[in-house]
Amino acid sequence: MIYLDNAATTWPKPPEVVQAMNNFMIHNGGNPGRGTHAASIQAAHVIFDTRVELAELFGLKDPSRIVFTNNTTYALNQALFGLLNPGDHVITSSLEHNAVARPLKALAKYGVSVTEVSGEPGDEFNLEEYRQSFQENTKCVVTLHASNVTGTILPIEEIGNIAWEHGVKYLVDVAQTAGVFDLDLKNLPVDILTFPGHKGLLGPQGTGGLAIRKGVQLKPLIYGGTGSLSESEDQPDFLPDQLESGTLNGVGIAGLGGSVRYLRSVGIDERRESELELCRQLIDGLCGIKGVKIYGEKNVLKRAPIVSFNIGSLDSMFVADRLDQYYGIRCRAGMHCAPHAHRMLGTMDQGVIRFSPSHYTKSTEIADAIYAVSQLAKELL
Repeated sequence: MIYLDNAATTWPKPPEVVQAMNNFMIHNGGNPGRGTHAASIQAAHVIFDTRVELAELFGLKDPSRIVFTNNTTYALNQALFGLLNPGDHVITSSLEHNAVARPLKALAKYGVSVTEVSGEPGDEFNLEEYRQSFQENTKCVVTLHASNVTGTILPIEEIGNIAWEHGVKYLVDVAQTAGVFDLDLKNLPVDILTFPGHKGLLGPQGTGGLAIRKGVQLKPLIYGGTGSLSESEDQPDFLPDQLESGTLNGVGIAGLGGSVRYLRSVGIDERRESELELCRQLIDGLCGIKGVKIYGEKNVLKRAPIVSFNIGSLDSMFVADRLDQYYGIRCRAGMHCAPHAHRMLGTMDQGVIRFSPSHYTKSTEIADAIYAVSQLAKELL
């Protein structure tokens, strides 16, 4: 098997992840924050240690401003519904995943107005149109950092600076860049990052969260038990308890802590260089195959480790199935839950085939994948 679907979920996971989860299941049987006995306290320490690791990774001094959720979609809903009220205006991009597009569609039904900054292949975010999109009631700008369809990176520093000039909060979905790019809130004009645990951070599924800059306030998405102020019927007004009702995924968070420690030992810059070199090899190889069209920025320095393409007019799902069945190559095809991006690319009917390597991927596996595509192009065209 050649696994090239790391943009969906990274695999394999570092041994540190498995070990941390195993240790939690064997030695930390308590419910974190729900009791004063040793097992509960031990579990709470594991949760806190992971908060500290993530706070340091994202440049936050206060670990309480890391809020755990079960994925990025939940984190984005918490951020959007927590920031926006009827009558507010929000600006977004034409590349967004449904994790942004669908909450905004729902909010529009409650009186939130939405402006989508258009883009086109090669110029995915029109900064001039963006500057002209602000209104008196603009409350928030929300964009992804890198497209999950093409890997193209948006200029989040420029976007954030313009938002801040207008006194507007900037929310960034870093689903494709957390763990691969340096995301330091001390240096970025970003108010909230939403991140998954199971992609670039190399952790288990069912983990994710928000990194929230000091001074940003969110209404809770859900209300309930937090293990704190239990005598009151009111939700706590302090982080992280305010946004973390119910029992947390302790074993998953333990695994996430193990993965972040592994990442910091490897070095994010070193890892990114390794993955981008594999993308460079992919792009160079696919460009030499007759009938193959590559989408997104050709310069790997301007993209996340994602390479999407099509073979002629062939249905992307059909090609991906052939790659799986005949060559053992596991990749993603179709719409990638991002119809806005596909409308921009003109691939709504065909979809695209997406290869996304990780630093565990070998150069020989990339060569085999290129060979497989070349053989299919010869056979099917």
